[in-house]
Amino acid sequence: MPHISVKMLKGRTEEQKQAAADKLTAALCEAIGCGDSHVTVTVEDYTAEEWQDVFAEDIAGKPDKLYRKPKYDPKDLL
Repeated sequence: MPHISVKMLKGRTEEQKQAAADKLTAALCEAIGCGDSHVTVTVEDYTAEEWQDVFAEDIAGKPDKLYRKPKYDPKDLL
């Protein structure tokens, strides 16, 4: 069981989301040595305004769980 949760700004097509899910699954399976039948992926879309709260809670609010740090200011998305 690994589960990948992707949160991003609205605007991507279903095809782009599926391609991202497929590539993330393949990369995770290679990195940790699991079968793709065990991987699940969700995609959640947000407006730039909604992203401010998501960023504060899920990114800035959980530094001990963040393995890749942001190189942008979320306010620049507004």
